[in-house]
Amino acid sequence: MTLRRILFALAVLSVGVLVGFPAIRLLQADPETPSTGPRTPAAPAAVETVQIGADGPPPADPIDVPDLVDLSNQRVIVAREVDRAVVYVEVELGTGYARVQTEAGSGIIISPAGYVLTNAHVVARATEATVILPSEKREYRAEVVGTDPTTDIAVLRLFEVGVAEDEPLPVASLGDSDELQVGETVLAVGSPFRLRNSFTSGIVSALGRGGLNAIQNEFAIEDFIQTDAAINPGNSGGALVNLRGQVVGVVTANASETGFAEGYGFAVPINLARVVAESLIRYGEVRRGYLGVEVFPMSRADAREAGMPDVRGVLVTRVVSGGPAARAGLQPGDVLLEVGGRAVDEPNQFQSRLAMYSPGQEIDLAVWRGGAERSLEATLTDPRDPSLEDWFASTPAAGGPATGPQEEEVSRTEAPDWGVRFRDLARDERRRFEEGAFVESIEPGSAAELDGLPRGTVVVAVENQRVSTAEEARIALARLARMDRPALLRVRRPDGRTAFYDLASPFVD
Repeated sequence: MTLRRILFALAVLSVGVLVGFPAIRLLQADPETPSTGPRTPAAPAAVETVQIGADGPPPADPIDVPDLVDLSNQRVIVAREVDRAVVYVEVELGTGYARVQTEAGSGIIISPAGYVLTNAHVVARATEATVILPSEKREYRAEVVGTDPTTDIAVLRLFEVGVAEDEPLPVASLGDSDELQVGETVLAVGSPFRLRNSFTSGIVSALGRGGLNAIQNEFAIEDFIQTDAAINPGNSGGALVNLRGQVVGVVTANASETGFAEGYGFAVPINLARVVAESLIRYGEVRRGYLGVEVFPMSRADAREAGMPDVRGVLVTRVVSGGPAARAGLQPGDVLLEVGGRAVDEPNQFQSRLAMYSPGQEIDLAVWRGGAERSLEATLTDPRDPSLEDWFASTPAAGGPATGPQEEEVSRTEAPDWGVRFRDLARDERRRFEEGAFVESIEPGSAAELDGLPRGTVVVAVENQRVSTAEEARIALARLARMDRPALLRVRRPDGRTAFYDLASPFVD
């Protein structure tokens, strides 16, 4: 027993030595490089120092987080108050149908006299209209007082208001859309899918949104409030309201491939809608003042050329001779910064701001010229002003080109197989587009018209081949016509955006 215990102890000791040796070896200094004192660490490799994030205090001061119950209660209060003044609009369509056809939308009561604000497209084909106050179960027949296709705004008037001792109509409180801010909470109220007075919630996603072609009119004024509150068919004409219960917009459209809500809804600012409504009620039409200029967006190159410290305003490319702008001293090449004390940084903002004024009104203009700001004053006129006759004659609505050189000779040519008349770019257009062929006119029934090529655009490429002049565009299209091939055109629109048009061969039925 004693020998066995001795052998077992020797075996355990041997294993301990074998296992422990490597660990001890790792902890000992290298015998070949005896330590002579504290070791100096090697210098790190040089690296570039990159700042991540901005210095300084946070961009917004800390705020108290609102009580969710209080916020919910505020929405309930707003919904209760606004609900009474938002109505359901149903219209009967014109004759020619086997049975009565109806369409539905929404509206906003804006006067105790029975005037209702809605969209022009809601009542565009109406032969009869019925307005229902869902919260009060009241129903009225209505007539169309007037429409403004350029802003998609219309006004209805209710019949028999106040008859049979009816209670006074609930009237919406109208806010100031110029005070809206991106990120602000809003509610959309209307009757989507005929679901009367439905509320959805969201925020103001953007302001001054244009270039959507949501309004089908040559002189469309698109200066929309964008929201992610759900907007669906039937919401049109309804209210966009803030958390104070004030109407700040008239719900008009959504951007969607399906036609249903995808988080991109648009409303006409109430300040513009109010001016349009007042004119329709007073005159039965919109009487809008005209300045007699054409403008384009500003680019960085334009700002540098004008000697501006930053990019703002819109570039004046044409001033109608003898018109209000010319009489006020405005010149081509000026940068228009403000209209009536409000900044205008896009052509659609300029249109919308100008649309707030009537003929005969004076407006203050702030312009940049010669390296400095200047102040001008213009008196607006109406379309009957003789000085504007040629200008209106050159617009698409009057059958002419959208813009055109007034005193500058340019080359013109036609692509007869496709039904397009081109011209070279004028001097001011070359500043904007650099090169391309201006689409001056489209022949009715032609391949170009059937496939939607619009006048007033600039063709910059045909089948991926750059086009610099009208003649180059004609040659490229003639070659494709001889080969009986379609033509893919890349064009620049007046707002500067790029679009593509696929024209079928003109010889294909």
